[in-house]
Amino acid sequence: MTQLPNKLTLEACDARDDTVRFPTSDESPPEQLIRVVDPATGYSWGFVVVDNTRRGPGLGGIRMAPDLTLWEVRRLARAMTLKNSAANLPFGGGKAGIVCDPEEMARNPGLKRDLIGLFAEALFSVEQYIPAPDMGTNETDIQQIYEYFSERLGTGQHMRGGAARPPENGGIPIDEWGLTAHGLFAAVHSVEELESDFKVKDTRVIIQGFGNVGSETASKLSEVGALITGVSDIHGALWHPAGLNVAELNAIRREPGGIFHYSGKVEKRFGPDQIDWLLEAPCDILIPAARTDALTSRNADRIQCRKIFQGANAPSNKMTEYYLHNRRSIVSYSDFIVNVGGVIGCAVELKMTMDPSYRDRVLAQGENGKTYTDQLIYNTVFNNVRTLIERLNGQSNGDVIFREEALKLALERLDRPEEIWL
Repeated sequence: MTQLPNKLTLEACDARDDTVRFPTSDESPPEQLIRVVDPATGYSWGFVVVDNTRRGPGLGGIRMAPDLTLWEVRRLARAMTLKNSAANLPFGGGKAGIVCDPEEMARNPGLKRDLIGLFAEALFSVEQYIPAPDMGTNETDIQQIYEYFSERLGTGQHMRGGAARPPENGGIPIDEWGLTAHGLFAAVHSVEELESDFKVKDTRVIIQGFGNVGSETASKLSEVGALITGVSDIHGALWHPAGLNVAELNAIRREPGGIFHYSGKVEKRFGPDQIDWLLEAPCDILIPAARTDALTSRNADRIQCRKIFQGANAPSNKMTEYYLHNRRSIVSYSDFIVNVGGVIGCAVELKMTMDPSYRDRVLAQGENGKTYTDQLIYNTVFNNVRTLIERLNGQSNGDVIFREEALKLALERLDRPEEIWL
C-alpha cells in the first residue's frame, strides 16, 4: 500500500523548468506553475497550474494518474483557459494533478480520503484555482475539499473549494446528468444540421474510453440511430462492424474487468497492451475520450474515420490535426469547443452558490436545474460550431483547420471578459 506523507507543501516552479523550450504566441507562460511535494523527501505528489485568470479564477479538474507530468497538467490548464473563454464563462483556466494509481485509491477509500485531505490543505493557498473532478477523482473528493475550505474560510457559501459536488450539498452532478456527453452530442447534432452530407443515423461510431463520458455519449448516439461499433477501457477494446450492445456495455463497465466481460458478438478483441489499435478501426465518427495524445504522427496515417469529436482534453495536437484535415480529409472538432458540458455545469453550480436569484431562475425551469443546464450546453456548443463552420466556409485559404479558427475565437473572447453567457 502507498505510504502517504505527513504533509504536502507547494513549491513554485519557473516556466523554464518545463519541457517547452520557447513558448509560441498561443502558449503564453502560465500565471502559476506549482509542484506539490513532500517536504521531508522532496518527492512530487502532484502539480497545480493556473494558466490565465483574465476572465476569472482558473477553473479545472483534479486528475489522478501514476504517470502524470507537469507538462500534461500545464497543457490541460491551457485547454481549460480556451474552453472557458470560448464558452463565454466568467472563469479562467486551471488544472491540478495527483501522482498516484487511481485504482489503488478506489480499492482503499480511507487512503484516498487521507490523500485528498493532504492535497486540500496544500491547495488552500492557491486562491486563483477552483477544483473540479477529473480522471480518478469524483464529486465526493470535491465535497471533501469544499468542506475543508469552508472550515478555513468560516463560511459554507464560497467558490474556492470546488464545483461538481454532490447534489444533496447543492452541487450539479456532472456525470449523473451526462453533461460532458451532452455537449459532445450537441456538437454531433449541430454538424448534422449544418452539413447536408452528414447524417447521424446508421453512422459507425468508435469511442476510446468507455467511462462516464464515453458511455453516456454512446447511449445518446445509439438512441438516435448510430451504431457503436467499437469501445475501449483500461482492460481492453472491442470492435464489431454490426454494432455492440450499448445496454450491456453500460451494465458491466463498472464491474471488475469492465467491458472485457462483454458477452455479445465481437469480431476483434484487443488486450490492455493493444487498446490503441481500436483507434485505427474503420468508422464514421471517432471519439477519443481518454488521456491526452491518443492521436499523433504515430497513428495518423492509419486513422479511418470521417470526423473526430474530441471527448478528452488534448487528445491530439495541431500538427496532427492539420495533417488529418489537409491530407486525409478528416475533420477534428476541438476539445475546447465540443467538450464543454462539464465545465458549463460547474459554472452554473458556482453561480447558483453565490447568487440566490440566479439559483431560483435555474431551478424554476425544472429537474433541479438540469433543464436549464442542458439547454445552456446545447446552445453554447451549437452556436460555437455554427460560427466556426461559417468562418471556415468563408476562408479563402482552404488549408485552415478547425482548431486554428477555434483558437482565434477563444482568444477573441479572452479579450472580452465582460461577455458572459450564463
